[in-house]
Amino acid sequence: MKRLMKSELPVIVLIEDNPDDETLTLRAFKQHGIANEVVVLRDGVEALAWLLAADAPAPHLVLLDLKLPRIDGLEVLRRLRSEAATSLLPIVILTSSDEERDLIESYRLGANSYIRKPVDFEQFTEAVRQLGLYWLVLNQTARRAGRSSVEGAECGVDT
Repeated sequence: MKRLMKSELPVIVLIEDNPDDETLTLRAFKQHGIANEVVVLRDGVEALAWLLAADAPAPHLVLLDLKLPRIDGLEVLRRLRSEAATSLLPIVILTSSDEERDLIESYRLGANSYIRKPVDFEQFTEAVRQLGLYWLVLNQTARRAGRSSVEGAECGVDT
């Protein structure tokens, strides 16, 4: 597989307000050879502003925490699904919430997957490895309305 420069790889958006969870996620990506650019957004307002900006690149994957300041993750998901330009983005809920109502509401609002963050670091890095393998290598993405697609782009995962 041709190795692409980081700037040529599809973008991952991580929406996470907890600095420890952010560090663990980025470390797990690095440990498993996921070299994609990761844009970290720390609250719901910042996430919506970045993702809904007309000139924002369409990310290949959005990892969304539910417990965010200013605007929570469920509202972020609701708004992203209501906009044509972001309605087809792959959005994976990555949260510590084990509330069934959060799980049900996430899927009702159009989440593609719901993953509860494991507490154990080894389990967490394995979950991130599997996320990368599936969402960046195996999954086929739909074209984003009004935005250029990364369809057919290679990813930065060492397989």
